[in-house]
Amino acid sequence: KNAQQGMEQLRVKQLATPTALAAALAEIKRELHLPRLPSRMEGYDISNIQGTVAVGSMVVFEEGKPKPSHYRRFRIKTVSGANDYAMLQEVVKRRFKRSLKSDASTPNTWAILPDLVLIDGGKGQLNSVLAAMREVGVGSVPTASLAKENEEIFVPQKRAPIILPRSSPGLQLLQRLRDEAHRFALGYHQKIRKRQTFASALDTIPGIGPKRKRALLKQFGSVQAIREAPIEGLATTRGMSKHLAQKVKEHL
Repeated sequence: KNAQQGMEQLRVKQLATPTALAAALAEIKRELHLPRLPSRMEGYDISNIQGTVAVGSMVVFEEGKPKPSHYRRFRIKTVSGANDYAMLQEVVKRRFKRSLKSDASTPNTWAILPDLVLIDGGKGQLNSVLAAMREVGVGSVPTASLAKENEEIFVPQKRAPIILPRSSPGLQLLQRLRDEAHRFALGYHQKIRKRQTFASALDTIPGIGPKRKRALLKQFGSVQAIREAPIEGLATTRGMSKHLAQKVKEHL
């Protein structure tokens, strides 16, 4: 984890100037044979544990910089079991269906089509996403995937991967985009798991039903926060009493 954080900090430093970002965008356009500069890039990733607590992420870079206000998270709804390909397909379908339903004249971030879609993965992930995008009707949006092991870039029009030098500013920017999608998906996955763990712990406490459980989750959000909260604080939560708050503290 520390090594990954170190690499991310190095990429941020190397891409810190407008000149470096411009060079990175120009290189991506050239090497991936894009029709225009990738001023808006969207990165996608999936996070799950053997198909459970499955989520997807969409992160956005504009002019080479993260645009957190345009990030989106997805709970996987239609896929059972560990099938990352199908999960990626669900996420991109939902994203681009919303785009097609949006009016481009309104300030709706869903309506903006990217200059490049980047998938975390190899040729298989890329092909599954391309099929989903064609099904939705956005097959013309430029799409690529970036595989972690050898940092290979896959594009639809080439069988062999594109290999850029590790020092390449274009590769470093694509790595940042991919890693940010991974971070955002993993963070959402972990947040849901914590809530579920907390909810399971509350299920064993007499007198704490679904309504009180939801109220506690909304009020405190994590097991650690509940453990650290005083009884008086728990008791002021909607539907709670001092007696029930005492039970919660005893069980946790």
